[in-house]
Amino acid sequence: MPQPELPEPAHPNLDSMLTRKFGKEVANYFSGEWKGSPGSPLNRVSFLRTDHPFLSSALKHPSTGFLLFNNLSPLMKDPTKLAPVSYTDVQPLIGSDPYSKPEADIISAYNSTQTTAQLLFLGLDERAQNGFTWKDLYAGTPLFALDVTPKGSHAAAAHTLISTVTERGLTFIEGRTHMSLPAADAATYAQARALLDWNARNPFCAQCGQPTLSVHAGTKRTCPPTDLATLATPIGSTVGAGPSPRPDCATRSGVSNLCFPRTDPTVIVAVVSADTTRVLLGRQKRWPPHWYSTLAGFVEPAESVEEAVRREVWEESGVGLGRVVIHSTQPWPYPANLMIGAVAQAVPGREDVVLKHDPELEDAKWVPVEEVRHGLR
Repeated sequence: MPQPELPEPAHPNLDSMLTRKFGKEVANYFSGEWKGSPGSPLNRVSFLRTDHPFLSSALKHPSTGFLLFNNLSPLMKDPTKLAPVSYTDVQPLIGSDPYSKPEADIISAYNSTQTTAQLLFLGLDERAQNGFTWKDLYAGTPLFALDVTPKGSHAAAAHTLISTVTERGLTFIEGRTHMSLPAADAATYAQARALLDWNARNPFCAQCGQPTLSVHAGTKRTCPPTDLATLATPIGSTVGAGPSPRPDCATRSGVSNLCFPRTDPTVIVAVVSADTTRVLLGRQKRWPPHWYSTLAGFVEPAESVEEAVRREVWEESGVGLGRVVIHSTQPWPYPANLMIGAVAQAVPGREDVVLKHDPELEDAKWVPVEEVRHGLR
């Protein structure tokens, strides 16, 4: 597979005190800066996610595109091109307008027996300025993501939509990385996949265990205070004459009354030897033969990035680290990681590889820098 196209950072040619002191910023695959760079073209206008008149207008605009995902596999023309569809295509699945009522009214009419296809507003693609506009302030092509995985009460409509788009020669391409997309599409895909996966993984309230409802255009979930459905019998749900109060939940009081998308900070580090001539690499048992990588691990609560780097490297390889420098970051939507790239240098006298602590690695070894350079080429 060819090397993926990498986005440029924001304002790569702008001279500034920070650039002169720390060097140019690095943008990695699945990321991208908004406003004037080849990364993500979307203005997320996150402050408009509760503005249902805005969402309704964006939903039905002729230029609007919908990215479809089936079991988190995106609909594509080929491995290098996403295949957005139109409002007319998705209307039988999502209804004429899921944003026709205020969010408060939708919450008060919550019915846990009725499932809906997860819909996300991703943002406005500002590469096109001659289509949708809102209050003469924001312009671009609206872009949504829609989970068409057949399930619950909308399974039949989802199956129909899947059949319709696949008959056009489009395909839901499975795969964990999708590294063949152009940089702009990769950033958009990462945003959509991460949010759809988060919604799918969090159908119940972490505080009280009751079903939750997607709000804020798919970017938050709430635990409604009432439910039109009641579990009155052992064999199923019954719908009463009006909404029934649900058991108390701590999320409905105070400021923490919503569930927010999860992002897991993860460090990945290029460890150089004390004399800077070697790089530390490791491999897990499940990897293909001869595959080695830089070391990585999750940042734990109440731990700085630098501390996480030193802890993970010692636990996995026994090598002690001194200076740690953060290099750049990368969103990694599998499922919701923020990869924090770092460079670290081993402490003299603490470079021996010891694998008796954490059994995660099958092997770890020092590799000459020139050999790493050759492998990357």
